[in-house]
This record gives sequence, C-alpha cells and structure tokens, in this order.
Amino acid sequence: MVGISKKPRFKFKMPGAFVILFILTIVAVAATWLVPAGSYSKLSYDQPSKHLVVKTPDGPTDKVPATQQELDKLGVKIDINQFTSGGITQEISIPNTYNRLKQRPASLAAIPNSMVQGTVEAVDIMVFIFVLGGLIGVVKASGAFEAGLLALTKKTKGHEFMLIFLVAILMILGGTLCGIEEEAVAFYPILVPVFIAMGYDSIVCVGAIFLASSVGTAFSTINPFSVVIASNAAGINFTQGIMWRVVGCFIAGVFVLGYLYWYSKRVKANPALSYSYEDQNRFKKLWAVTSDQNPLESTFSFRKKLILIFFVIGFPIMVWGVMSQGWWFPTMAASFLSFAILIMFLTATGPNGIGDKGVVDAFVNGASSLVGVSLIIGLARGINLILNNGMISDTMLEFSSSLVNHMSGPVFIITMLLIFFVLGFIVPSSSGLAVLSMPILAPLADTVNIPRFVVVTAYQFGQYAMLFLAPTGLVMATLQMLDMKYSHWFRFVWPVVAFVLIFGGILLVAEVMVYA
Repeated sequence: MVGISKKPRFKFKMPGAFVILFILTIVAVAATWLVPAGSYSKLSYDQPSKHLVVKTPDGPTDKVPATQQELDKLGVKIDINQFTSGGITQEISIPNTYNRLKQRPASLAAIPNSMVQGTVEAVDIMVFIFVLGGLIGVVKASGAFEAGLLALTKKTKGHEFMLIFLVAILMILGGTLCGIEEEAVAFYPILVPVFIAMGYDSIVCVGAIFLASSVGTAFSTINPFSVVIASNAAGINFTQGIMWRVVGCFIAGVFVLGYLYWYSKRVKANPALSYSYEDQNRFKKLWAVTSDQNPLESTFSFRKKLILIFFVIGFPIMVWGVMSQGWWFPTMAASFLSFAILIMFLTATGPNGIGDKGVVDAFVNGASSLVGVSLIIGLARGINLILNNGMISDTMLEFSSSLVNHMSGPVFIITMLLIFFVLGFIVPSSSGLAVLSMPILAPLADTVNIPRFVVVTAYQFGQYAMLFLAPTGLVMATLQMLDMKYSHWFRFVWPVVAFVLIFGGILLVAEVMVYA
C-alpha cells in the first residue's frame, strides 16, 4: 500500500518584540489617517518661574500659581509636590478639556523618523540601562554572584531545601530590585548540578531561579526595567505606592517559597511524583556532575563579599536620591557608574584579578546584553510620537475614558489588570509595554479618581502573570536550556499565575478603596 504523504501544516510563530513594535508603528501611521484628531489641554510645571503652565489645544498658554488649589480647579487629582519636586517631568492631560482638531495624517517617512526620534528622546533611560547592565556584567565576571551562592551550599548539608530557599530569596530580591531575569540564566550551569545531587528535578531548578526571579519582578519595588520606566511614562514618581509593592512582594515571596517547599518535599520523598519524571534520565545525563567536575569549587573571599556589598547598597542609595534629592535617570546612572568603577577596580586587581581589559570587556558585554531592551524603549516611544504628532493619542484616551466613565474604581482596575494580561502576550517586553501603554492608560485613573500608580501596579501584575506562560517571553528559552517540556512547566506554574491574578486583583482593589 502506497503511503499517503501528509501536507505540512502551517504553524504560526509569534514574532519578536521588535517585529511587533515595527508592525505597531505602521498601524500607528495608518491610524493617523483614520482616527479623528483631537487634544486635551496640557499641564506642566515651569521650574524657573515656579508656575504651572496650561497649554490649550489651539496653542495659547497660561501660567497659574503652583498650588494645590489651582490643581483642584483644573480637576487634576495629583499632589502639587509631584510637580514642584520634579517627580512629574512630562505634560499631563487635563480632564474634561478634549477638543476635536484638524486631521494631521503621518507620511511613510514617519516610520523611520519616529524610530530614530523616539530613541533620541529615551537616551537618558538608555544610558541608565547600559550602566546598570555593565555593572551586572562586572559583578558576574568577578565571580561574586556564583561564589556567594555556592558558599551557601556548604551550610545546607542535611538541610537541602535551605539552599533552594536562599537561592529563591536572592532571585526574588534580584527581580524586585533590578529585574534580574535574563541574567539569572547564568546561574543554571552552576546550580542545576547541585540541585540534582540533592535529589531534585528540573522543575525545582526552574522554580528556584526563573520562577522566583519572575515573581520578584511581577511585584517590583524599584526595578528600573518595569516600575521605574512605567512610572516615568505615567508621569509620576516611581516611589509612589512603593509600600504597597513591598507588602505585595513579601506576601508573594512567602507564597512562592511555600509552593516550592511543598513541591520539593514531595519530589524528594517520591521522585515518581515529579511533573517531569518521564524526562528525568535525559535531564540528569545532560546536567549531572561527573567525577571530574565540582560545582562547589569557588572561594567566597573577602574581596567578593565586598563586591556584593557595593552592588547591593547602590539600590537603597538610588531610592534615597530619588525620594529626597530629586535624582532622575542621569544622576541614577552616575551613581551606579560610581559603584561600577569601584567593583571594576576590585575585580581587576588582586591575586585572581582579570585585569583592566577583562573588567572593561565585562562591562561592555553586560551593557551590550541590554541593547535590545534599550532599543525597544526607543521604538515604543516612537509609536507614542506618531500618535501624539497625529493628535490621536488623546482621541483614544477620550474614547477609553468614555468606556470607563460609569465604572466604579474596583471594576475599572480589575479591567485594567485583564487588559495588561492580554497585552503581555502581544508585547512581552516589560519596558516596551510600559512606555507604549502608560501614557495612554495611566491618565484613565484620573477619570475614576484613583492614583496613577495603581494602574502602574496593574500593569506589573497583569503582564507578568502572562509572562509565566507566554511563548513570546523568556520562559521558552529557559525550558529549552533545561530540555523541559512546556506541558510540564504549565502544570507546575498555573497555580502561580492564578495567585498573581487573584492576589494582585485583591491588592489593587484595596488600593482603590483606600485612595478613592
């Protein structure tokens, strides 16, 4: 019997973030021809004159005293200190001032021009990201990360879960402070053999590293790649709502640690209960330590301890600078660069120093690893430029405002959470989605009389609940690295997704009820 050849089936492959943003740029240009032009009056703060500046859609401007009473007259529900302290650096829309304007369609030339101009306008954020990436690159090259983690294994003999606990804590802190997700990939070659020797499976490895860091990022406190960028795009200071995020991160951390403890104990007692049991032999063959390998050979010297101390203290100093000294991206970048120089000196010198070329290469490699993140910010900002120049951003804002006009605050914020959950699949870059969506969606909070930081928090919870699952994000690269099936990962992670959405929703509603 002659076999019947099957026609190859078409398989849809989700494009990457750059392609998605390019497509959205084209869509934005087309939208300027189709969507009616219009604008709100804009409000900004003029530092030299110490006055608020009101600019109407047809051009005239007016200066008014920078007082809370004037903001109340304008219907702007923002503390005047956010303007005078420099926390709000962008123009914001004044509610109930929308007017239709003459159409301003964009040409095809706007596509490349907006990409370039958007990148130029985002240069302060990009420099900050490059410096932070270079700093992380040097710390990694010093071996301080690995030595610090592996030094802990010597203290966990007989208490194997303690290592998982400590690694997960470090990953949660790394996620909430600086979004250490891509960088966490470097820990797999060091820690996976240790976890195997302790009797754990591939799920535990990904859970302790990727899942823990992602939960930390979902509940970001000062992560510059999500909450800082999103707050900036929303026109607010990222320190607003920070205590809510700290409490949320603590509770989420307890949940994840408890979940990891339950699963780890279950697998250790009976390996057959592992979700990836059918693949355990292949996994061990790929990652188990052979007799000529010893993943614990790394000295946690005083120099490496000092490097980690310098790395960690940069973050509370950044928070202090923003909250009390009016720092913004250029000053924050200079602060981290100062610590990077100290760490580069410690890494280059000493008995095991890698020399000046080694630390410079490590800094450049660390910075270059974040070029994609930086360019995404510029491209996404270019889309906003097209919408703003075509005067259709405010039209979409007015339309969205009309949709939520009669929504109560709790219903509004839960709707926002679900919107960001869907958008997380389409735009998996946290920074890209932040600068793309915040200028349009954050002001909607003003229409229901809640702080904009609540929308920023909804963005964090919604997007990262999706990024635990989305093939467009980092999860597929992680699973491929460990040769793990997606179905096994989904079985393990869906309770965490449900937790983020349910607990996140409860936290958002609580914020709304307190501040409404």
